[in-house]
Amino acid sequence: MSDISQDRALKAMRRRKGFFLFAIVSVVLALLYGGWWLLSGRFHETTDDAYVAGNIVGVTSREAATVTALYADNTQAVKQGQLLIEMDPSVAEVNMRAAEANLARAARAVRGTFASADSYSAQLAQAQVALAQAQSDYKRRQSALAGAISGEELGHARDAVAAAEAAVNSARGAMAQAQSGIAGVDVAHNPDVLAAEAQLRAAAIALAHMKIVAPVDGVVAQRTVQVGQRVNAGAPLMAVVPLSNVWVDANFKEGQLAHMRLGQPVKITTDLYGGKVVYHGHVAGLGAGSGSAFALLPAQNASGNWIKIVQRVPVRIALDPAELKDNPLRIGLSVSATVDISDQSGPRVAAAPVAGVMRGNTGEDTGAKVDALVKKILSANGAGH
Repeated sequence: MSDISQDRALKAMRRRKGFFLFAIVSVVLALLYGGWWLLSGRFHETTDDAYVAGNIVGVTSREAATVTALYADNTQAVKQGQLLIEMDPSVAEVNMRAAEANLARAARAVRGTFASADSYSAQLAQAQVALAQAQSDYKRRQSALAGAISGEELGHARDAVAAAEAAVNSARGAMAQAQSGIAGVDVAHNPDVLAAEAQLRAAAIALAHMKIVAPVDGVVAQRTVQVGQRVNAGAPLMAVVPLSNVWVDANFKEGQLAHMRLGQPVKITTDLYGGKVVYHGHVAGLGAGSGSAFALLPAQNASGNWIKIVQRVPVRIALDPAELKDNPLRIGLSVSATVDISDQSGPRVAAAPVAGVMRGNTGEDTGAKVDALVKKILSANGAGH
């Protein structure tokens, strides 16, 4: 056999060995994948249609005023209760002074009504004494001997009784009218005084709204307000995003939800940090419907040609706060979520309300200060509590 024939035979043998090794490796890999799927893979559901979500707490103006100062800007971290915006308090302060004067005026007017009621009571007593005297005079004249007094004199005595009775009725009506506005309450709890007090509290609240504070801890975003800008009540000024309380909305296909339960563990990886950072969370809830069901223009599958499209349902995944603190996430980032569905003992739907409630700081509590101011005004005008 020539050298060329030997080389060809050797190459063919090597080629067969290569194919054989490739086939063995492929079979081994297929067996390993099949074993992994049987033992573990089929107990996991994965999607990369998942994004970081969170609360975007809007900061709005509650009064119409002009912005005089800004103390925070986009990307800056703020604490709950921290001053963010100051607004021109001139009009609010004038309204506050007017409300204080109105309360003092109301207190004095009601105190005058109390004094009038006492005066009418005295007038009624006086009229009743005069009536008793007139009646006594009339009876004495009636019992006099015939011819002792004239008929004219007796008629005058009778008219005096009628006049005294009218005076009593008039005094009684005036006293009842005066007492109708003060019956059962003191000056401080009179309806007119309480109404003026309510106006004062409203003015104090409006004045407190001239300082806008951060409702929650977070990072400032979407600042649109500028110094010197005139804003109306309800106008959005900026937003605060609490990055310590974000979650993941993972959109799983409807065929992946059959064995998904609340409480199942989830592993999260992000495009931001890559596979070197893995977040651990759990399924917190499954959406009440697919995304298309809540779209602005939902699909109308009952008309025209129809093509079946696999729907996706949002699944909320709660994250570990400690891991978020070490590696913060931003709203809208893309992530990949893998749910371990091996434990299917949990419920399909949340049966209990959420235990935690997010509370915000909306500004200064003026209650105690206004209480002290009201007490001072009423005391200065003779109508203390």
